[in-house]
Parts: sequence; C-alpha cells; structure tokens
Amino acid sequence: MTTTQVTLVQIDNYGPWTVTPEPRREMDLQTLQSRLFADIAEFLGHRDGYAFFTRFDNMIAVTNGVDGDAHATLQESIGNRYPVTISLGTAVSDRPVDALEAANRELQHEGSAQDAGRTEVLAGEYLTETAPTDVQIAHFDVVNATGKYTDRLNEFDTFINIEQAYASLMRYLREAHGALSFFVGGDNIIAVCPDLPESAFTEAVDHVGGDVDVELQVGVGRGATAHEAGFAAKHALEDCRHDGTSVEMIGTPAASD
Repeated sequence: MTTTQVTLVQIDNYGPWTVTPEPRREMDLQTLQSRLFADIAEFLGHRDGYAFFTRFDNMIAVTNGVDGDAHATLQESIGNRYPVTISLGTAVSDRPVDALEAANRELQHEGSAQDAGRTEVLAGEYLTETAPTDVQIAHFDVVNATGKYTDRLNEFDTFINIEQAYASLMRYLREAHGALSFFVGGDNIIAVCPDLPESAFTEAVDHVGGDVDVELQVGVGRGATAHEAGFAAKHALEDCRHDGTSVEMIGTPAASD
C-alpha cells in the first residue's frame, strides 16, 4: 500500500496581480515564475520532496516527510522575498489524485484563487510517520529519442512528439489508476503512482505506443520519500536502457499481478 502526501502550491491572487496597475512585461512574469518554482523545488528537494511546475501559478509537490512547520517556513520565506505570496494545501491518501483533490479542497474552502482577501492559507494534514514503501515513482522516457527525433526533426516537431506521448500517458494513468504524471524536461516524465504491479506499467507503455506511436520505457521505484522512490526509479530506468526492456522495478514489489 502507498501513502502519498501531496501539497498544492498556489500563488495568491496571481491573475489580477499580473495586470495591476497595468499589464506587466511577459518575460518579467516568466522570470518570476521560473525563479519561484526553482526556489520551491530547492526547498523541498533538500527535504527529499519533489515539486512539479504544472501551470506555474499552481504547482504540485510530493512532500512525504515534510511536516507542517517546514511548510510554514517555505511560505514565510517566499512571502519575504517575492512580490507575491503562496497558499499551501496538503493532504494524504493511498492514491495521489485523491490526495491532490483533498489538498485542493483545503484551499477552495478558504476562497477563490483570485480572492484578494484569501492569502497565505496553510491548511491540511501531514504524515507523522513514514514507511519504506510509502511512495511509488515511475520514471518514463522515450526510447532512443535522440535518434528518432532530436537528430532527425526540428526542435518544435520533436517537442510535439514528446508532448503527445506525455499527454497520452498522463491522461491514461490518471483515469486508469489515479496517478499524477509530470513532464520534467527532455524526454522524461515522472509519475507518482498508487500501489501498482508491473503489468500496469506494461499496459501504460502499450497504451501510449498504440495511441500516439511513441515508444516508452519506464523504471519504477519505492521509498519512504519522493527522492528515495525517484532515485530507485532512475536506477531501474538505467536497467531498461542496459537490458533493452520496457519495464523494470526496484524496491518492495507492488501489489501482485
């Protein structure tokens, strides 16, 4: 069984701020967003969490092992250093999507994301203990992306192929298993999963191949934190590359096939 702690990071009243007192330069906004994400990713990364940028004004993090005090410190640090503030909703569930839904509700209960009076909400629940198999991370990449796409197509057409694979995979894993998948650059996708067996990942790879004709391989790992599970997944993915397999798993086996 997995137990995933998910934190929703939401910039407070961001849309109105970007056009007040008049529309701000787009590259200034892009710079702010990227720096904010980098700071959040660094803060949580030092505590063995993972952060994903999604739409930048909303970010999703896997925060097993990160307690309420640490979340409060992150919020205070951002408020001290940026012209915007953030709200944090956190929840725990065996399925990542259920944890995210609950984290969303924590913030929605306090008001709209564009409510000027709803700022720096810190709400939710946190795991008091972690177990070695709490988190399951799957690290996907495209088989021979350089040879098939990067060295043959222009960058935009390469990007289209990679993004089609990402869209197909994230929708499939969300609908079939309640997993959350995130594009993390290059040809890499990280999925935060509930307790899934090897057959589920084989089916996911087959689905993407049939849907958008892109071949994936995936390494899967387990751990007490996102970092531990993700690092195991990276090693499992290297096994795929070395052995020519499509799915490899490291750590305590998930639910039996």
